[in-house]
Amino acid sequence: MTPTQLRAFSTVVRLGSVKEAAAELNVTEAAVSLHIGTLRKELGDRLFTRTSAGLAFTPGGLRLARRATEMLGLQDRTIREVSQAGQGRRLLRIAASSLFAEHAAPGLIELFTGRANDLDVEMIVCPSHQFHSLLSSRAVDVAIGPDERGGPGPAASIHGAIGHPGGESLVARPFLNFRIVVVTAPEIAQTLDAGADPAGQTWLLGPSAVGDDPVVPAVLAHFAVPEERQRIFQSHAAALEEAKRGNGLALAVSFAVAGDVSSGRLVRIEAGGLRADGVWNAITLPGHGLLPAAAELTRFVVTPRAIQAMLRGSGVNVGHFRPSVHVTLWS
Repeated sequence: MTPTQLRAFSTVVRLGSVKEAAAELNVTEAAVSLHIGTLRKELGDRLFTRTSAGLAFTPGGLRLARRATEMLGLQDRTIREVSQAGQGRRLLRIAASSLFAEHAAPGLIELFTGRANDLDVEMIVCPSHQFHSLLSSRAVDVAIGPDERGGPGPAASIHGAIGHPGGESLVARPFLNFRIVVVTAPEIAQTLDAGADPAGQTWLLGPSAVGDDPVVPAVLAHFAVPEERQRIFQSHAAALEEAKRGNGLALAVSFAVAGDVSSGRLVRIEAGGLRADGVWNAITLPGHGLLPAAAELTRFVVTPRAIQAMLRGSGVNVGHFRPSVHVTLWS
């Protein structure tokens, strides 16, 4: 059983087609079929059969699919670790929700990397439903964002295990509660005080509006904001700048706009009894699959120093990260 054979099979499983797998791997269909045929002979299992509805996988084929992803992820991680070790450096890869990445990650990463001069950090931004696949395939070492089981409301007080059919459970450690508030420029606030309908205003939103963080959609549903009244920007900061110019209402993490509210540049709009609360979690594989740097981060993230850094971080630019942060807003 070779990595090439496993990669061919894993790609077929993911795409559901030998033809599409061959195109992605830039090889012929015959080459993919040969690799899968070798696996079938070695394992004594057909792995999958072709049906009119597509590929039907055997129980053994499904189990191999999970193990193939894990083994290929471990291979890639080992190659990177050996390379980094030869250079005397470590690498920590983080997946984060857009809200956390923009508002809290800079202060946390600045403080955390400042404690270890041999540590590089890479971070991608993605919806939380991708956390499990990224962690299981060892594409990232820790994910930070909402717990997939939860919604708006109080955070769990103990660690939780997120179960996924056919895959490993993840360990979620809640560390920071946050609140989403509605803000706008003073002149727009005056029209709302005079009885204007918030749903009739333009709503200026960041990428969390199209992710799967449950808090932002809950606020939009509470105000019954129609889709045609929503403008989505590539960052929450850009949406807030538009709000300051008097171009509509924006949603923001309360601690991120506290200064603008205090100075009067923005006015907080009451949400009519809605408590738009969320919680960020550090999510990892169980202990046996956890890198030391990831374990260190999950311990550090709950400390008072880390919390203060996230709430009051200086907002470092991407050039601070070593190497530069690689960001994917949507996929």
